[in-house]
Amino acid sequence: LVLEVSQHLGENTVRTIAMESTDGLVRGQKCHDSGAPIQVPVGPLTLGRIINVIGEPVDEKGPIFTKKEDEKWAPLHRSAPSFSEQGKTQDILVTGIKVVDLLAPYAKGGKIGLFGGLIDSRVGVWISKLCIRVMDESAPW
Repeated sequence: LVLEVSQHLGENTVRTIAMESTDGLVRGQKCHDSGAPIQVPVGPLTLGRIINVIGEPVDEKGPIFTKKEDEKWAPLHRSAPSFSEQGKTQDILVTGIKVVDLLAPYAKGGKIGLFGGLIDSRVGVWISKLCIRVMDESAPW
């Protein structure tokens, strides 16, 4: 069971947030400090994969890393990369949604906000289409 310390209540007592199911966990149960933050896999091999909060793949596509030398992990909580580390390319992300591409084109690698009414089902279709496009660069549209 992986727990993240959220508050120190005393010398030997902490309040934690469970990252997995707490079935069988009881008050006062012994635990140990790993001494490290929760880490998740990062890098090109994680693109398009679905992982849980402790870095385990849940998309039934097998392990993320098959070779030890490919493994790259980063702490779950870390500071954002500096502006110079984020890349300087100004490529446009073609979403395939004509209205978005024409009126509000998105830069690749940037943050995206897509606005619309909650009642309008087209917004949901746009978001789904955008997610598919971003995850699958070889999409035919």
